[in-house]
Amino acid sequence: MNNPAEALKRIDAGCLSDIFTDRPGRVQHPVVQAVQIKPIAAQGGAQERHRIIFNDTTNYVQTMLAVQENHLVEEKILRRGVLVQLLVYSANKVKTRRILIVTKVKVLEEYGEQEKLGNPVPLILEGEEEDSKPFNTTITSNGFYGNQEPQKQQSRPMASHTKPSSSAHANIYPIEAISPYSNKWTIKARCTNKSDIKTWHNRNGEGKLFSVNLLDESGEIRATGFNDQCDQLYDLFQEGSVYYISSPCRVTFAKKQFSNLANDYELHFEKDSTVEKAEEQDGVPQVRYNFTSIADLQAVEKDTTIDIIGVLKDIGETSQITSKTTSKPYDKRELTLVDNTGYSVRLTIWGKTAASFDVSPESVVAFKGVKVSDFGGRSLSLLSSGSLSANPDMPEAHKLKGWFEDRGRSDNFATHQNVQGTMSGGGSRGDPFKTISQVKDEQLGMSENADFFSVKASIQYIKQDNFCYPACLSEGCNKKVVEIDPGQWRCERCDKTHEKPEYRYIMSVNISDHTGQLWVSCFDETGRMVIGMSADELMEIKEVDEKRLAEIFSEANCKTWNWKCKAKLDSFQEQQRVRYQVSGASPLNFVTESQKLIDLIKQYNIDE
Repeated sequence: MNNPAEALKRIDAGCLSDIFTDRPGRVQHPVVQAVQIKPIAAQGGAQERHRIIFNDTTNYVQTMLAVQENHLVEEKILRRGVLVQLLVYSANKVKTRRILIVTKVKVLEEYGEQEKLGNPVPLILEGEEEDSKPFNTTITSNGFYGNQEPQKQQSRPMASHTKPSSSAHANIYPIEAISPYSNKWTIKARCTNKSDIKTWHNRNGEGKLFSVNLLDESGEIRATGFNDQCDQLYDLFQEGSVYYISSPCRVTFAKKQFSNLANDYELHFEKDSTVEKAEEQDGVPQVRYNFTSIADLQAVEKDTTIDIIGVLKDIGETSQITSKTTSKPYDKRELTLVDNTGYSVRLTIWGKTAASFDVSPESVVAFKGVKVSDFGGRSLSLLSSGSLSANPDMPEAHKLKGWFEDRGRSDNFATHQNVQGTMSGGGSRGDPFKTISQVKDEQLGMSENADFFSVKASIQYIKQDNFCYPACLSEGCNKKVVEIDPGQWRCERCDKTHEKPEYRYIMSVNISDHTGQLWVSCFDETGRMVIGMSADELMEIKEVDEKRLAEIFSEANCKTWNWKCKAKLDSFQEQQRVRYQVSGASPLNFVTESQKLIDLIKQYNIDE
């Protein structure tokens, strides 16, 4: 339908004013027109967002679109001129400007890319001064609005679209809508995880903090309380309980090294932040999972945080390890999980969780917040911010229980022990040998999923700058540490300071075969094999003998290896490229190589 008169009938004229007044329910899911769409540059590693102007033929208003709806813009479904039905949204005010936060929309295809409908003016409510720039349907690079004179609207004071859950909490926002652009808001969320109180001591002083994970139907967000807020709020928060949390709270970009939640932002409690336990404890989800199967762990990058569910096949005894920095003992316990993909994996739990673990064998257990390690192939470790749930009431758990009772109890299970270990001369199933030209011609790594392959190639050159990095000494961490003082190396992830780091390889290597060249990234285990010594040993040589360092790198050149690689699309400086990572390398087995050549020769039938 491209008839403007018909399109005008579809739009709910005046609905934008209703949303920002005490009449949000007159039209529950109003229809408006998108008349301008502009991307907002991502900052601090966050996802790109889009700013849209919606028009109801009477007024227009700025809108922030939730990141989960980005695909509509990227796929050109949501574009300038189309009609849009607003399904989930919240009204907001930043300074004197009205902003609509939209978390779910439905694009109506009946009306195409046309000019604006009606004669909309900026939404200015009674008692407010004009703060918006004039409007024009022409999109320019100089401003968000154009050049038509606005007219004031008479309306009522602002109220949220969301129906009040109680008389005291009428302005309930979805967590997904919270951003630095948000002003006054209240969320109703369940505390799914509460950390222990952590303390720090450094040259700038000392302090303490704790954090909680908060969940509602729209998403999750991490909130942290420091010092006084730690004292005031720590005892109030209880895992599993529902709370009303109201601004002011500082909204900052999330530090992904401390959180496994899929949110670009996190909250910091301030002295005037309000936290109140809700009388109604229902209506909010208990926990949200995004499960990875055990078989798929081979395709998951090291240090990735995932959720996993499986049947508890074996429970190890509690043991203790001693921290290298604090000399304090820590409890650990190793569990073995299996699932219906035919694989098993070892998962380690720590501290109080390990000491008090009382789940019976053959139970179905769901874990949230598990770190993937390449120690012994593929293994898992439950983070301090993670959680576990035994025999949860969910479809995935019921399916696993039925499978295990039917035939899983007697099955044999494969492991991922050889994912990072020594590779056989013939490669492994699923990782076929390719030439470098085949890797490029077949465009491996250009799809959404990673591609795995093996290649026989020789080292041509190893970059000698930044061939390693200083890593944390804590077991299973390996994150980069920073020297804050002589003999003081700080790990932000573990919140610990070490006297010295452990250097680990992270090398960029150019390899070649008879068909071409390829730059690959090699990590610590591969680096040890290629160089013949640890990164710590090589760093000691670098400090005293640069000439010997160059000789060692030169000696590694021209040696041929079987490389096990992963190709995956990556973004660098706003450009996409394929990144090739080495997950394992092995020297040539000449018996195996000879047999491969014989088999290749036999494929040629010479007819005389």
